Amino acid sequence: MFHSAQHNITDFLIIGSGIAGLSYALKVSELGSVAIITKKKNSESNTNYAQGGIAAVLSTDDSFELHIQDTLKAGDGLCNPEVVKKVVEAGPAEIQELIKIGVNFTRAKDKLDLGREGGHSRKRVAHAADLTGKEIENALIRAVKSRKNIKIYEDHIAVDLITQHHLQNYQRKPGEKIKCWGAYVLDVKKGTVDKFLSRITLLATGGAGRIYQHTTNPDIATGDGLAMAYRAGARVANLEFIQFHPTSLFHPQGDSFLISETVRGEGGKLKLKSGKTFMENYHPQKELAPRDVVARAIDAELKKSGDSCVYLDITHLDKEFILRRFPNIFGRCLALGIDITRDWIPVVPAAHYMCGGVVTNLEAETDIENLYACGEVAMTGMHGANRLASNSLLEAVAFANFAAEASRKKFESNQDHEFPRIPEWSTKGVFDQKEWVIISHARQEIQSFMWNLVGIVRSNSRLEMAKARIDILLKEITEFYHKNPVTYEVIELRNISQVAELIIRSALLRKESRGLHYNQDYPKKDDQNWKKDTVLFEVESEEQKELI
Repeated sequence: MFHSAQHNITDFLIIGSGIAGLSYALKVSELGSVAIITKKKNSESNTNYAQGGIAAVLSTDDSFELHIQDTLKAGDGLCNPEVVKKVVEAGPAEIQELIKIGVNFTRAKDKLDLGREGGHSRKRVAHAADLTGKEIENALIRAVKSRKNIKIYEDHIAVDLITQHHLQNYQRKPGEKIKCWGAYVLDVKKGTVDKFLSRITLLATGGAGRIYQHTTNPDIATGDGLAMAYRAGARVANLEFIQFHPTSLFHPQGDSFLISETVRGEGGKLKLKSGKTFMENYHPQKELAPRDVVARAIDAELKKSGDSCVYLDITHLDKEFILRRFPNIFGRCLALGIDITRDWIPVVPAAHYMCGGVVTNLEAETDIENLYACGEVAMTGMHGANRLASNSLLEAVAFANFAAEASRKKFESNQDHEFPRIPEWSTKGVFDQKEWVIISHARQEIQSFMWNLVGIVRSNSRLEMAKARIDILLKEITEFYHKNPVTYEVIELRNISQVAELIIRSALLRKESRGLHYNQDYPKKDDQNWKKDTVLFEVESEEQKELI
């Protein structure tokens, strides 16, 4: 029988276990007790899948100003220059800190081996061969596990943030700030919902790639933190800016395996089935053009030809160099019968990174008191309308540091902290309808129409069609959630449907094409009317009203 359980009390609650969450955990563990909630095994995150590297100014021919300008240019007018400056200038120190905790970046003699990726004017990408994210994640996990006051809860998924809306007989006062006291969390193995009460909560839940049919993201990237924050009353912004990685492996067993941008950075050529190159028709930087340009170019060529994929060719590069630089990509492709030293790599675009998210300030604070957000779930102002390659890991570690500093001040200034009387998780009115087939069907439907209607190229009619479908599905899924026991699959579907609706709404609002958002009904950029963020905010959502 499904039931609620005892609650845990901690100083810091971190929801998510990627680079942002783990970096923050290490810093705040010096102040108090830390609980990390993670949906699956602690190494399963978007960080772990980051092949390329982490961008920072690390060579004598580079400068902060050059990195800042490259970032602003990629962001297409929507970056916050103050944020970009703060993050870029934090870069070198963050790299040194990662080295200190045991990250083994690839070296060339006595220096870091720096790569160059699309949109960068200098070589500034520190990497660990082609598995940088995994190397960083593993080092962070080792460091976190060595701290006695950090506890990791695997196979736990947050259901909702705990705010005033969960208090009995609560009436919101005009202008009253929403406060967060932790989260209701499902213990997947036990089937119980626990109260995790915390003085400070950090959302570090990553992205939402699994809303789309084709994605480079792991299965767990279902937009949970974004959906929870929105339901709790936080602003979310710029959700129309979904970065589609131009080159994921096209193979039935490939599972959207990412072919790193550094493959093009090291000289890879994009070709049609005929062997003809095409990027010279779209951008002067050819294969090194920003990702949105490359993804749209591939999409356009596939629509013209009717082919299923294009090809990435590095067979002209030295075999020993390929094996040394891309050992993981070589091994994965070879296991599928593709020898990248001799064969072209079949590739297609796939949903890769969300540039929008929960709105934060320069200290990673959200609209909700005691709630911070960093990493892909957050909209800090760093990425604007298009993320510069390898800036995401940089932003994650930098903002984890900013959040930890702000948390320290808040924590130390508020020692007499008492929690209000928060009710146990309620199962009133819940019964198992035995209609679980609805979940997989609804999830597949959302992924399909998001890919076809809200993908790389959009139009008003496609977006309106998607909006009509998600409105019906969101209502049905919300009803299903309230009537049935809470399970891992139900929580993910509820969040996927909510984030899909927010993406569609954001895309409909922006009446122009900019960065990663391309609407063929508004093919040009409109700085006069749209050089601003697309912000969504519901003061009292329907879900909040039901909780009161």
